Amino acid sequence: MSVAGIGAAKCVLVVGATAGIGRALALAIHQLPSKPTVIVSGRRQERLDELTRQGERVASARVDLTSGRESLQAFANDTISKYPDLDAIILSSGVQHTFDFTKPESIDLDLFETEFTTNYIAIVTLIKIFMPHFLKLSDQGRPSFIIPITSSLGILPGPWVPAYSATKAALHSFSLSLDEQLRKKTKVRVMEIIPPLVESELHDHQGTTSRLSKFWMPLDTFTKETMQGLCRGDMQIAPGEAKGRWEKWEKSKIDALRGHDMPS
Repeated sequence: MSVAGIGAAKCVLVVGATAGIGRALALAIHQLPSKPTVIVSGRRQERLDELTRQGERVASARVDLTSGRESLQAFANDTISKYPDLDAIILSSGVQHTFDFTKPESIDLDLFETEFTTNYIAIVTLIKIFMPHFLKLSDQGRPSFIIPITSSLGILPGPWVPAYSATKAALHSFSLSLDEQLRKKTKVRVMEIIPPLVESELHDHQGTTSRLSKFWMPLDTFTKETMQGLCRGDMQIAPGEAKGRWEKWEKSKIDALRGHDMPS
């Protein structure tokens, strides 16, 4: 049985499209021969406006993932109303901070909580909110795609960013469970992207660009490899050095998970 890839999507929402991986994927998807509509979403309106100038099939929808459930529900309702053909969502938003527990007085728990909200709770909330729409498409025989972006740090944590690593591990585990719930009964597909260290302005804010640029995967190389996986319809896409971690610790989990029946 053939597996549908992102080329089958008619309308793709990219949450967290104003920079880095999200922006690169939004532009790459816009260039697909299938010519999907791409809805770019994020907090920074000036970045969204710049993206909409990239082509007539690029639209924007501002959202703040920390704004609460009611706001996220309104965002989803408005998006579905304007774009009823929406059949894919890429969840790329994320923040990252360092926390040193040998210096507990330096740890800002509000910042820690915000990181969990942005990277995990809000992502799961959006998936739950958009799910009825995707299930409706499934009932019509149409495939749809939920594409969370996790991290290789969700497989092997970076101790200097414990909150980020934990949120990505949680989202990675959630993605496996979500796929297992959906794959047999629906046409909703989960395709998890597991990036390694990738060129990003995220590192500019942390002042680590000069050090990490010696090791990171160039953004254009990452985007090319990721798009190949998305077009194939791969359930998990681990480009670059992330592939080694995935093959060593994660690859066998899918078969193991599918060998267990869910309780009725």
